[in-house]
Formats: sequence, structure tokens, C-alpha cells
Amino acid sequence: MSVPITGHTRLGGLLGSPVAHSISPMMHNDSFAFHKLDYVYLCFDIREDKLGTTIRALRDMNTYGFNLTMPDKTAVMGYLDEISVEARLIGAVNTVKNQDGKLIGFNTDGAGYMRAAADFGVDVTGRELTLIGAGGAANAIAVQSALDGAAFIHLVSRRGRSWDRARSLVDRINENTGCQAELIDLEDSICLKSALERSVLLTNATSAGMAPETDVTPLKDTSLLYPELFVSDVIYNPRKTRFLREAQEAGCRTFNGLYMLLYQGEKAFNIWTGLDMPVQMIRERYFS
Repeated sequence: MSVPITGHTRLGGLLGSPVAHSISPMMHNDSFAFHKLDYVYLCFDIREDKLGTTIRALRDMNTYGFNLTMPDKTAVMGYLDEISVEARLIGAVNTVKNQDGKLIGFNTDGAGYMRAAADFGVDVTGRELTLIGAGGAANAIAVQSALDGAAFIHLVSRRGRSWDRARSLVDRINENTGCQAELIDLEDSICLKSALERSVLLTNATSAGMAPETDVTPLKDTSLLYPELFVSDVIYNPRKTRFLREAQEAGCRTFNGLYMLLYQGEKAFNIWTGLDMPVQMIRERYFS
């Protein structure tokens, strides 16, 4: 499905490095064609030192907006006119809308994850969850969970380079939302057991288990898992990580990061166009 390029076609796309592997162009261009919009979405391999000049050019060219992937998600914030609440708390922007020359930054990663969780019947409103990690995915999921009404977030991290980042995330949630958060050492099995017993959802938001290191898992003690606990992984290559396999063996219901990718794109599409992405069509084409 495609729309002819015309003299009125508006440009947008994905900035980052590398980006050639992305399926975002297929998702968005098919969705533009579905709605008969004269838009096109391309990938641009842009490193951080070229980001400022690129963004100024995209503004001048009256693009409808763009997405960002690493390493550009944090660097872009200094070039924007306005930043949404969730993006400011997360500390990263993955979607920018050009609104009459005004560049507005959003972060749709957390919203994409929460929509995916809802698809699998997980509702964190007024409930507790446990989240392993302190990087970009963990920030997005934790902040969006807090904004969506989660009562308590147990953030789990190793002591080391990521510990200070995890502490900062916990502080931001406690100071800026109605949700409470605490930081737990991954090696503290007693506190981790207590957290999981109180949680409806356990999420791995680290790269542990991602291809090619598929034998790695973030949770060594699988006896902490129990059937009433939903378990998810932001990884989608492989689609079933060792972490998810072991959770299923413990009787847990599970889901991976594939639909987080789909739904963060859906949210971005709506920000740019005000329309709904034809999710079922995109899901069947690229996520089956």
C-alpha cells in the first residue's frame, strides 16, 4: 500500500543511529495510505553531533514531525520549544510534533507499553508492580505507570553504574506523581520476594536475554515467581526470552516487547495526525 509523492507531500521520519533495521517506515507509510494522507516517513541515520542542524532543517522544511531513537532521545530536548509532562519526567523524547513551527516533544514508549499490557489484561491502576532496570525503557514504563495510577513501583537494579540512575528515577516519581516508589538491590532476595508478592506485574526492562546472549536472564531465583503474577519483557528478539520461558514454567502469564513497539508507534501517529492508526492491519502485516 502506498501513496504517490506529490508537490504537497509532507516529510517526517526517524532520527538516530543505526536506524536501517526499523519497521517504523512500513508502519507509518501504510497507515498514511490507509487514511489517504499525503505524508511520507523515512529513516535518517543521524548521530548526536549532527542532531541540531538536522532539527533546524526539519523545522524549516515544515515537516509534520519525527521520531527519535538512541542516541538522540535525550540530546533532542535542548532543541525543542515545549516538552510534555511524561517526556520531562522520563528525561527523553521519542516523538516530536511540528505544530506551526513550534516543536513539541513527547515520549510514547511508556504509553505503548501500558497499551500492550492492557491488551493482555493487566491493569496497574491502584496496584503495585516490580520493574527491573534503570535505563530508558525502565524510565518510560515507570513514569507512565505512575501517571496512569499505579499505587507503588518497586524498582530493582544492581548496585553499580546504574544505581544512581535508578535512585534518580525513584525520586522523580515520588516527588512528581501520586505514586510511591522504592529502590531494591537485585541481590536482596528478601526485599525482592516481598515486592513480588505484592505486585500484579513483573517487567524486565533491561537488555538481559536479548539476542545473541539469549541464555542470560535478569532473575536468577525463579522460585520467586508464582502463577498469579504477570511477567513481561521489553525484549522482542527473541520473542520468548529465557526469562519468559521460566516464568511460563512457573505458571505465569507473559508477554514480550513486540506490541510495545506497535503501540508506541500508534501513539506517535495519533500525535501527528489526530487519527487512529489502523492497528489491526499493521499488526497482521508486521507483528504476526
